[in-house]
Amino acid sequence: MLVIFLSGPGLAASRLEIISPSDNSSPRSTLQSFITNCDTAYEMFHNQSGESSVADGALTKRLVDELLLNLNLSELPDFTRQTTGKEASACIKEILDRIDLPPMEDIPGADQLEADTESGLLERWRIPGTALIIQRVTGGPRTGDYLFSPASVTKAIKNYDLIKGLPYKDGATRNFYAWYLTHPGPRISPVVMALPDPLRTRVIGKHALWQWIALGVTIILAMTAIILAYYFGRKISAKRKETSAIGYALTLFYPILALLVPTVFMIVVEDEIRIAGNLLSILSFTSNLIFLFGSIVVISGLASRIAEFIISKPSIPAKGLDAQLIRIIARILGIALSIIVFLEGGKYLGIPLSTLLASAGVGGLAFALAAQDSLKNFFGSIMIYIDKPYRIGERIVTKNYDGFVEDIGLRSTRLRLLNGHQATIPNEEMARSDIENISRRPHIRRLVDLRLPIDTKPDKIEEAVEIIREILKDHEGMDPEKPAQAFYTDIHPDSHNLRFLYWYHPAEYWDFLNFSQRVNLQIQRAFDASGISLAVPMRLLEVSAEPASAAQVDDAVERST
Repeated sequence: MLVIFLSGPGLAASRLEIISPSDNSSPRSTLQSFITNCDTAYEMFHNQSGESSVADGALTKRLVDELLLNLNLSELPDFTRQTTGKEASACIKEILDRIDLPPMEDIPGADQLEADTESGLLERWRIPGTALIIQRVTGGPRTGDYLFSPASVTKAIKNYDLIKGLPYKDGATRNFYAWYLTHPGPRISPVVMALPDPLRTRVIGKHALWQWIALGVTIILAMTAIILAYYFGRKISAKRKETSAIGYALTLFYPILALLVPTVFMIVVEDEIRIAGNLLSILSFTSNLIFLFGSIVVISGLASRIAEFIISKPSIPAKGLDAQLIRIIARILGIALSIIVFLEGGKYLGIPLSTLLASAGVGGLAFALAAQDSLKNFFGSIMIYIDKPYRIGERIVTKNYDGFVEDIGLRSTRLRLLNGHQATIPNEEMARSDIENISRRPHIRRLVDLRLPIDTKPDKIEEAVEIIREILKDHEGMDPEKPAQAFYTDIHPDSHNLRFLYWYHPAEYWDFLNFSQRVNLQIQRAFDASGISLAVPMRLLEVSAEPASAAQVDDAVERST
């Protein structure tokens, strides 16, 4: 098939001289170019053979391009210009084959237009006995050309229906429109021509039975191809995303493959099955719409794969804030590009830009109202990514939760609590909550109050303070700018208070606990060796055989306090 498709243009190249280049310098030249190429197409179609069908297909495309150059299609949506123009050309030719045209020398030509320049250029010329108008183009890239007017194009089918009962003239291209509607494309022509006559008879509307069957089969195959491409694409990409960034990028092949299906579908439907009329317009609109949404899917997938490829670098932690920020930037850029494609695609489909913008505004408002919480979490995520109050793996305390950050998503943050449970907190709440990041402390501070009995002698109190100072002097993990401190701070009715504190660097919790344990044991042993004991908390207990009054209870509570 590839050899046949590629050989077609080469086979046709030597016969391109039979095509008359369109001359649109005057109504006469436009009419002559149109009629000549229609006659050429008619003769070529009726002389087609199976061996040269592909070459004839290339010539057909060239002929169609030349025919469409004679029509003003500027007021039609982009996606319907080819289809509407071809059908209008067949109908206009049918009209011209049934009416008597004036002699060519009586039709305004370039020589007459030049002679009449002083009286003003001819703006339009109506073909006698018809509603067909050849009009001068006054704007755009084809300014000055004389073309069949937009109204003549859009009303060609209707005008043909009014005169189709008239007899053909001698030398007419008989049944040109009927041939256009039912004749197959060059690649499947030999097969269709071998079908029984009932299958080649028009049964519903403008199309033959074989066309309806071929269209149904083509639609089923196209839908199956799109569904399978997206199914396998999603399934395989989900696996590759976790294992290989390059492998994940290559899975974009599947949505691209699905994106090509509507294009191939329209080539088959339009050039081979030859569907025409409103049905072709509907199929073309639907295919272009699917292509448009498929393009948005491809853009979204491309943005995601670019982000994952960047994140795959060893210098970027896969679950860190930088990785999440890269993902969200890629997603925003993908959305922005998708909006541009949507607007341009809508313009191509003939939907006014004002309508698209209004629809986008209404849709955006409805989406914003329906997804307020999601949007709050989304913007909360942005604030977290920008401010970076915590990262993956850090221990934080917030909203009565104490745990390690396990994941930072676009909607929520997940914490692994110290008891092993997992807590999920919306990012909107995290963005406005007080967060204590324990992992970012430069040191761990310990402050201890020791109480000696009230009857402890002053020299023993001084000795206790010196013991603590000596133990903590140049201790493990000490920052020279924060040496340990120990003082005799307070006298209580029942005890003397000693306070010491130190800072441990770096803030490694388990190392800090091991060091604190050694300090505690050293103080205990040194106090025992020096005969220094710690005060026992005093408790007052009163026992009475009679029930206590309310005043007695209050008095006892006050004294115990």
